[in-house]
Amino acid sequence: MKTDTNQALPIDRRDSKLVLAHILIAFGALLLGGIAGLLQGMVRGGMITLPADIGYYQLLTAHGVLMALVFTTFFIIGFMLSGVAKTTGGQLLPLARRLGWIGFAMMTAGTVIGTIFILLNKATVLYTFYAPMQASPWYYIALVLVVTGSWMSGIAIFYNYRRWKKSNRGKMSPLFAFMAVVTMTMWMVATLGVAFEIVFQLIPWSFGWVERVNVMLSRSLFWLFGHPLVYFWLMPAYICWYVVIPKVIGGKLFSDALARLSFLLLLLFSIPVGFHHQLMEPGISSFWKYLQVVLTMMVVIPSLMTAFSIFATFERTGRLQGATGLFGWFKKLPWKDVRFFAPFMGMLIFIPAGAGGIINASNQMNAVVHNTLWVTGHFHLTAATSVALTFFGITYWLIPSLTGRTLTSRMHKLGIVQTVIWMIGMFFMSASMHTAGLFGSPRRTAYTTYQDHPDAIFWMPYHVAMAVGGIILFAGLVLMIYNVISLLRAPKGYTEYPIAESEESPELTPRLFERWGVWITLVVVLVLVAYSMPMMDMVNHPVPGSKPFVTW
Repeated sequence: MKTDTNQALPIDRRDSKLVLAHILIAFGALLLGGIAGLLQGMVRGGMITLPADIGYYQLLTAHGVLMALVFTTFFIIGFMLSGVAKTTGGQLLPLARRLGWIGFAMMTAGTVIGTIFILLNKATVLYTFYAPMQASPWYYIALVLVVTGSWMSGIAIFYNYRRWKKSNRGKMSPLFAFMAVVTMTMWMVATLGVAFEIVFQLIPWSFGWVERVNVMLSRSLFWLFGHPLVYFWLMPAYICWYVVIPKVIGGKLFSDALARLSFLLLLLFSIPVGFHHQLMEPGISSFWKYLQVVLTMMVVIPSLMTAFSIFATFERTGRLQGATGLFGWFKKLPWKDVRFFAPFMGMLIFIPAGAGGIINASNQMNAVVHNTLWVTGHFHLTAATSVALTFFGITYWLIPSLTGRTLTSRMHKLGIVQTVIWMIGMFFMSASMHTAGLFGSPRRTAYTTYQDHPDAIFWMPYHVAMAVGGIILFAGLVLMIYNVISLLRAPKGYTEYPIAESEESPELTPRLFERWGVWITLVVVLVLVAYSMPMMDMVNHPVPGSKPFVTW
């Protein structure tokens, strides 16, 4: 089915400013988080010793929050606002634009406040902020601002989409806008868990209004949000792979219906899966853990559908360009175009990253790798490689498109160099993490030889290799920041906002895919089935609870 993509419509200049503001804050957070990560890696590798007033776990908190939460959230919202504006008439409606700026202001305020309290060493509770470790209440308030600010932008996306549908009755919505709505629906449902945890548990507890906190309930509410967060990173990357990359390579999307179905399946099966992060914890029935492991494995289906669709697009495009032989189409791909090269490298790395995720979600295998550096290595393959490289590839065309600049051949070359540097650094870092994790090296620990224990001494070469990889990655990050600045100063001109059309098909995309009441009802049912009874058990049979601990 051919979708209405409004390809000729430029993005309104007012919307471009909103999107650009999100992108620049994202890269600012990425730089600060990268500095923290560099220092952290060098400490763990035994290369440097931090000054007495800077803690290793303080850096670890800053690294995780700024890169995994702030960078991704700002970038994703900016990217999706741009695509929704592009494909639903060339602009955001005035109310949607105002909501977008309100959300941006709230998230920026939350980021600034949260970063200040991390730097003041008042919130060294790591990225997951597990109770009973207790941060300043203002840090939790900062997190609330970031989450509720993202809701404002989500409402803006819903509003623009709904108004487009009203004005275009009977038409299938643009694929980009559809995918953005699915992504934000998933995000807003999943973040209800962490919002409840922060507002009703952690803030009263940190202010001293209540003495103790139910640790099991708190942690379970976090993971109701924590694993869907991974799909919040991945789904915008999938949007790029489905909607942008086919246009970049000069082809068309293989199947509009398949793309929509894959996103709806991600919506259904990405939320009720958090217990697979808690397989080693007591207090949760094995039945509920098993149920959520099964639902976790269901997410493999839309991922495989995506892989099939994207590579089918590659092959069909290559064949139309004259490719012959089994893999002749591979040579026809635009390897010198950074808009393709960086996201493709992200796709490639997602193969081992996804395989590692299956291991993490499997009960017996998870027992081997739980809380080891294997988990950190997996995390860096998914978020810091597959997602990050796709976001970098988007940046190379998005900034020039928003600012009326030209994506020059020099920027293509610099972008490819940056991508290669990032890949090399991640090879050293992630491979060392996976290997050391299999040997039992724990995650989230500073440099230590555990009183010269032979096992710990054996891990040290891998820790040094991780630090070397971190240094290479930081060089790639510095080059990326340079490239962003160069894009802002590129020659005036035109850069396309690439939105692909789908191939003509005799079969129309089912209208059922846009009956939102059906899909949201299914989401609610699955979440209730997976969480209602175990959560009620935690509330009705509470443990004594824990007083706060400050371990730094």
